[in-house]
Amino acid sequence: MSEHLNIAAAGRPERVALYVRVSTREQTVENQLLPLRDYARSRGWVIAEEFSDAGVSGALDHRPALNKLMEAARKRRVDRVMVARLDRLGRTVKHLLLTLEEFRVLGVQFCSLAESMDTATPVGKMAFTLIAAVAEFERELIRERIFAGLNRAKAQGKRLGRPRKAVDDAQVLALRQQGLSLRQIGRTLGISKDAVANVLSVMGSKTEARAPSKPAPGNGPSA
Repeated sequence: MSEHLNIAAAGRPERVALYVRVSTREQTVENQLLPLRDYARSRGWVIAEEFSDAGVSGALDHRPALNKLMEAARKRRVDRVMVARLDRLGRTVKHLLLTLEEFRVLGVQFCSLAESMDTATPVGKMAFTLIAAVAEFERELIRERIFAGLNRAKAQGKRLGRPRKAVDDAQVLALRQQGLSLRQIGRTLGISKDAVANVLSVMGSKTEARAPSKPAPGNGPSA
């Protein structure tokens, strides 16, 4: 049995959180709060808390009131979240879906007045499923466009990935002659060990790519 049904069976009115957002300080959140309050009271729900982000863009990842709302939901201080419109809650379809999915896992119902969406009803659950399906369809389209672009670039002979770092051959050789290992040279110049080996190989060969040998004691030229 879901938490929503448990609440009804216990005879306890649902504790609802109202979330509103406006993008500029010149706008008022009351235009959203008034119909939300009326709807909650008409259903016999108790307004536990109101969360208001005024002058906050929906494009922001973190919004003070929204963060507090999520904290209240995670601590089970509310049974339901209400908004005037879906775009008041989610900055993107992905963000909206992630938020609604978290509510579902927490057993918190969600209601949006403009879209007549209530996840406690079969129609509301179907609407959520449709939104998720559209979002997945959009992701697949984006993925297909990316792969098509990569394949087209390869067919045209374009180099993909990050541009290669320019290597100073003379500097590589000078550091090698100082006795530095391939790894040390690469770390000094900010290139890979393999890139160092390639430079030394091209410049003169496999012997340059090996560490310089030191004369054994007693085998040096006699004084």
